[in-house]
Amino acid sequence: MSARVTEERPWGHFVVLDEQPNAKVKVITIRPGGRLSYQSHERRSEHWVVVQGTAEVLLDGESRTVRAGESIDVPTRSRHRCANDGEVDLVFVEVQLGEYFGEDDIVRYEDDYGRVG
Repeated sequence: MSARVTEERPWGHFVVLDEQPNAKVKVITIRPGGRLSYQSHERRSEHWVVVQGTAEVLLDGESRTVRAGESIDVPTRSRHRCANDGEVDLVFVEVQLGEYFGEDDIVRYEDDYGRVG
């Protein structure tokens, strides 16, 4: 794999650590007060392991708190969102499993940054 590249987003950033034909691994950092869009994926599932901070996860309409050292599974086609309501950066490792990992495999239902549609 080539050099790791940090991709900036309105809520923070992510770094792709590895990408294989059936898996992709990212480290995602969400700044305090930031949150991802409420979204789903048609071609992949995700497994999140919180490394730092506390994640407020909305998964198919149900709220869950995931703390450092804990994890959560996001099945394919599940609507999900991760938010950082804390005062420190939220850092988690995301393992994507499936057949396709492009950023265009995102269906957004709500977004704080005008990216729905």
